[in-house]
Amino acid sequence: MKKKNFVTLIMSAVGGILFALGMCMGLIPEWDALKPGVVIGAVGAAILLAMVPVRRKMDGKPMIVLNGRVIGTTLFGVLGAVVLGVGMCMVMVWNMLIFGIIVGIVGIVLLLCLIPIIRGLQ
Repeated sequence: MKKKNFVTLIMSAVGGILFALGMCMGLIPEWDALKPGVVIGAVGAAILLAMVPVRRKMDGKPMIVLNGRVIGTTLFGVLGAVVLGVGMCMVMVWNMLIFGIIVGIVGIVLLLCLIPIIRGLQ
């Protein structure tokens, strides 16, 4: 296994576990650990975000490349993920089943639209 793949594996595993644990701590009311959960989730998210420039640096590429295509597709992906998350919250937290499913499906469609957008840009 190459060094860059091993580093990516470790960072993604640790970041994913911390992020998931933080989400559980924040969202399971029996645990009563919202504030520590937010901190642990933020640390996990930071590790996952730091994985991208670390991997690019190990590939010999510039750490961050910002151009119109990258920014546009990133914002489109973030928008789709937020809409999907709002739909999930509407169903699970706010007891708005029908509207939550509709909003969630819109978020999924937005995320699926990323595939032809990215494939068309390459």
